Amino acid sequence: MKIVIVGGVAAGTKVAAKLKRERPQCEVQILTKGADISYAGCGLPYYVGHVIEQRAELVVNTPEAFTALTGAQVRTGVEVTSLDRASKTVTAKDLTSGQVFTQHYDKLVIATGAHSFVPQCEGTDLENVFFLRTPDDAVALRAKVDSGEIKRAVIVGGGFIGLESAENLANMGVKVSVIDFAPHVLPELLDPEFSTYVENAMADAGVMPFTGVALEGITGNGKVEKVLTSRRPMKADAVLLAMGFRPNTEFLQDSGLEMFKGTLLVDGDMRTNDPDIYAAGDCALVTNRITGARQWSAMGSTANIAGRLAATRIAGEAGDPYPGVLGTGVAKLPGIQMARTGLTETAAKKAGYEVESVVTVTDDKAHYYPGSGSFLTKMVCEKATHRLLGIQVLGKGAVDKMADIAVTAISMKATLEDLQNCDFAYAPPFSTAIHPFAVTVDVLLNKLSGAFETFTPAEYAAGAAEGYRMIDASIQPSIPGVPYVDLTKVTGPVDGLDPQEKLLLVCSKGKRAYLLQNRLKYYGYTNTKVLEGGTLFNTEVISAK
Repeated sequence: MKIVIVGGVAAGTKVAAKLKRERPQCEVQILTKGADISYAGCGLPYYVGHVIEQRAELVVNTPEAFTALTGAQVRTGVEVTSLDRASKTVTAKDLTSGQVFTQHYDKLVIATGAHSFVPQCEGTDLENVFFLRTPDDAVALRAKVDSGEIKRAVIVGGGFIGLESAENLANMGVKVSVIDFAPHVLPELLDPEFSTYVENAMADAGVMPFTGVALEGITGNGKVEKVLTSRRPMKADAVLLAMGFRPNTEFLQDSGLEMFKGTLLVDGDMRTNDPDIYAAGDCALVTNRITGARQWSAMGSTANIAGRLAATRIAGEAGDPYPGVLGTGVAKLPGIQMARTGLTETAAKKAGYEVESVVTVTDDKAHYYPGSGSFLTKMVCEKATHRLLGIQVLGKGAVDKMADIAVTAISMKATLEDLQNCDFAYAPPFSTAIHPFAVTVDVLLNKLSGAFETFTPAEYAAGAAEGYRMIDASIQPSIPGVPYVDLTKVTGPVDGLDPQEKLLLVCSKGKRAYLLQNRLKYYGYTNTKVLEGGTLFNTEVISAK
């Protein structure tokens, strides 16, 4: 059987390697446009920042090494230009010689990936306008930074690549600004209050975010000098366009393969509407594991999973269909790290779920251990069933472990009760005796039961606490101009506080305010609310006083 794979990098090479392991007798050939068959696209920002020093470290396999390792044949520098499904052939052009040839297949895999989006505005062809999609892109950008030519850079796009690049450029001494047309950075990945926290952390780290701002053009005498935006011009020596990607499927427009916005529609076996053609990676549209709705997942992790599954199906192995993605992501950002998986509160409501959420601030490891910090966590569940739907985590520690626990739980359709007494790993350098994930589960269960009555940060920002009297419940007074109540001295009704009065209890993280609420309820106070996340998350509480 002849299998032709169009494209390499993650999905294409995974299909080829798995196929040759499963069916060594099959003839497997990769046709790829680039010179690098497989490279670490997610590592490119770290090459720019000298975290990864050598370009060779970004290249996972050379064509020669891949062929020797797997037995699959590789042709680089070859662009596939058309598909003839009736004759089961693809037409391709050798970009070095100009030779045009056709290649027959029994099974075809499309793993062509995606390319950087280029906006339709003036100046994108100027010197020092960069993209970051290939190792050569990263080499070009780093060379200019190392030369000292770039002092100020504007990054257009507040997604992972844009923000990771911002962090690395800032670490290299470049003054960086990020603009995005969306109301917030990471708009599809975090709820607005968490995006706002990230933006504040970026600013504290010296990277200035400007959201709700559109790129209108780039000007300069041969090279970048100024960025024109919908708000004001910005001086710059360089521009990095990180405005997302578009699938490399232009050559398939008249093929009859079903597509949506350029992405190929595949079933749970990674098969297109043509039974002999499969697709995987950034050019394919998979599904969301929770909602079942179509979702694009331009991630190396998804490409590898989908590529492996496609290979097993081509090899004739039956199995369960791909259950879909959760939108899991983790990133090292300017001033903070983030991880997320599942549905945000915004997305869950849009999908029709009635949800409950909670924001907690927990220690990320034993508080007395050197280097300890905090996790800021938002957990979302279905209100009626208590099924976990999603999590968002910010902090300077190992935020990925929180997300990975949630990935497992959501995939198993676990409820909060299923997770409440899990035997999580504990030792002071790694975690707390009550794991921060378990703490958040407990807090959300308390909220669902009515034992913990709160305003979320989003509700507070929207004015839900109007008419409430704020009470400082911290270990010691910390909110200027706000009455202070010492939890340890509350042994009955508190002088000056009416049991029927609306009271907003605030401390640094929310825990001590909850303990005070619990005690006040015992003494007859009926209108208390706790501000979730305390002053650590809701920084405006102190700044406004």
